Parts: sequence; structure tokens; C-alpha cells
Amino acid sequence: MSSGVSPVPPAERLPYILNHCRTIAVVGLSPKPHRASFDVARYMQGHGYRIVPVNPNVSEVLGEKAYASLTEAAQHEHIDLVNCFRNSEDIPPIVEEAIAIGAKAVWMQLGIRHPAAAAQAEAAGLLVVQDHCIKVDHKVLQSRGLLQPPAD
Repeated sequence: MSSGVSPVPPAERLPYILNHCRTIAVVGLSPKPHRASFDVARYMQGHGYRIVPVNPNVSEVLGEKAYASLTEAAQHEHIDLVNCFRNSEDIPPIVEEAIAIGAKAVWMQLGIRHPAAAAQAEAAGLLVVQDHCIKVDHKVLQSRGLLQPPAD
């Protein structure tokens, strides 16, 4: 799909993703309110993003139907961004699925990095963020006026 060189410069990557990726598949989304994945997904949902839970152990989270895999979710929903709440060693198959379903970007939460999987995603034309909290970055970018309000 691409030569592996992102058309979006690194300094613009986070605002670009948050402005253009409005449907977020959250891999590893827990139904437990005290878990970071729940808090982050609820925050993003509250700011106009569509959340698609990906967790084979639950049927619903945050009022949204949960799917066992990204592949299954993509059969029912258009997914722009894959937000990963899984261990770093679990990232390669998630990235492979993200590429296969045509996602625009992969976001690995705080503490999650996998350079080889990131390179694979970038080579396939996806934007990649590693070791960042999407909630924290959203708050910062919003406070700086760098995010567009959600379209109705």
C-alpha cells in the first residue's frame, strides 16, 4: 500500500489520528470500571468517538456489542483505529489483523511497544503510535485547540 514512509509527519501524527479516526476498536477492553481500558474507552466515547470493544470474554462493554476478534468486528463495523490494551508480546497478531481489515492506524497504550510489529504496520501504510495513552494525548491536544469537534 505504501513505501513505509508515512505521509503524515511525526509531529502531526497524533492530532491527525484523533481528527480522522472516529471509530476505535479497543482490543482488550475490560468491562470492569476500575481498569484503565474501561476508563480510557469511556472517556473517548464521551468525546464523540465510536468504541468497538474487542474482547472474546464479554458480550457488551459501554453499551456496545463486543466482538471476539478484530476480524469479526470488521465484519459488522468500519474500524479506523485499533487501540491496544494487550501485552507487548501480543501485538504482532493484532497488527496483522489491523492491516487485514484496512484500519488506518494502530495505537499501543502506555507501556506497550513492539518495534517489529510497528514497522510491519507502517510498511502496510498504517499510522502507528507506541507507548502513549490516547486519553492523555486527547486531553493535551484538545487543550491546545488541535482537535476538531466531532461531526454530527
